[in-house]
This record gives sequence, structure tokens and C-alpha cells, in this order.
Amino acid sequence: MQIKTVTFENNRGERLAARLDLPVDTQPVAYALFAHCFTCSKNLKAVTTISRALTTQGYAVLRFDFTGLGESEGDFSETTFATNFEDLRAACRFLSAQYEPPALLIGHSLGGAAVLAVAGEFPEVKAVATIGAPCDPAHVRHLLRPALDTIKTVGEAVVDLGGRPFRIKKQFLEELERVNLEDQVRTMRRPLLLFHSPTDQIVGIENAACLFQAARHPKSFVSLDQADHLLSNSDDAAFVGEVLGAWARRYVGRRLGHHHHHH
Repeated sequence: MQIKTVTFENNRGERLAARLDLPVDTQPVAYALFAHCFTCSKNLKAVTTISRALTTQGYAVLRFDFTGLGESEGDFSETTFATNFEDLRAACRFLSAQYEPPALLIGHSLGGAAVLAVAGEFPEVKAVATIGAPCDPAHVRHLLRPALDTIKTVGEAVVDLGGRPFRIKKQFLEELERVNLEDQVRTMRRPLLLFHSPTDQIVGIENAACLFQAARHPKSFVSLDQADHLLSNSDDAAFVGEVLGAWARRYVGRRLGHHHHHH
């Protein structure tokens, strides 16, 4: 796997850190864009493992840190769903300008919600996959429960998420209430693959059922038995990458179909 470290600007002129994993010695079959989970970073072990499994199958994978996370500039406390969507759009535009448009969008957890929300805007996106994605992003409220009152009265609070302090503002909560993911999924009209663990403690399995119901065919569900939300067991992450790559080849990539007559 060949790794390029790249940066691109979000719509507020802040530099977002990204890495592009390329297959060795071959033209990529397609470009994929990976959106990481809430407060995670592009360097989460599972993301690296999934990316490696995809590059082995010939995909190029761009993963980036959302504003204020990982190595990206900006203030996380200013981020909302809208800014996450903007970051994702900026990543799509960057890939399109510098390489080629992403044919596959992949999102983990809240990153999954983000890709479901913007996929329909990009005609070049041929397929979408999510891992442990919420059907109703407002479910994130339960992670913030200890601080909810403070956020509502004071306007913001520092919340411990995965062992790190994050400042969460009221506008973030208000936006979560506004996002209607089921509608987005219904109108997205892209092949969808949902990965979810039946024992996910953070985003329950009922979220996968809800998204699956809302989506139109072709849609597929893959159970990640025994996996946790962050796919901390690398076997689970490798499995996701392998299945995802095989599934996506039906929809993306350079291959000669029966109905393409090249003269």
C-alpha cells in the first residue's frame, strides 16, 4: 500500500488533514472516501485495517479528519452536522479535482450518517456503505446525557467522549434534532450496504433495521457478530474491508460489462 499525506480546505478555509491509501503498482479500480466516527480520527485502527483490505482489492481510499479532530485545523466545538456535511463535500470536491470523483462512500457511526446525508448530491457516487450508523443521529444525545442540562441552560459543556474532553455547543444538539436521515436514505437512490453488530452497545442494532427499511433496493445487510462499535478486534475490521470491496465491485470500478461494447 502506498500512502500519500494530503490536506485540503473546508469551506471555512481551515486545512483538513487526510491520507490517501493507494494500491501498489496499479491504477485504482475506483476511489473511495471514508468518513470516520464521532470524535474519532482517520487513524483509528479499524479504519486503517479496512482501508488496507480495500487497497489490496485495488481501491484507492481517502480518509480525513473532520474539523477540529485529529490533525485537522479548526475548533471541534464549532462543528455541527452541517459542518460535517460541508467537510465531506469538500473531501469529495478535493478528490474530484486532484484525482477522480469518489465512486464509493463509506461512513462509520456518525460518519455513516454524514455519508447517507450527502451521497445523493454527487452523481458520481455509485455505492454507499455504513458501519454501525445511527438511523436517528439524535441518538448521540444519550452519549451527552450527563451534560444535556448544562448545554441547554449555559449553551455549552465539556463532555468526556471516549476518554477525551470535547466541548459541545447547543447548536450541535439543535442540528441533531433537525436531520432526518430516513428521508435522505429514501431519496438517495444508491446501492446501500449496512454493516452492524447485533451487540453494538453505542448504536443499537435497531438502527440498522430502521435504515434498511427506509432504503430502496438494492440494499444489503451484513451482521458483525461479536463485534463492538469501534471494531476494536482487527479481524472484524478486516472482514468489513473484504466484504465491502467485493460488494462494491458490482457497482463501481473499471470492468468490462457484457453491455459495454468498446469499438
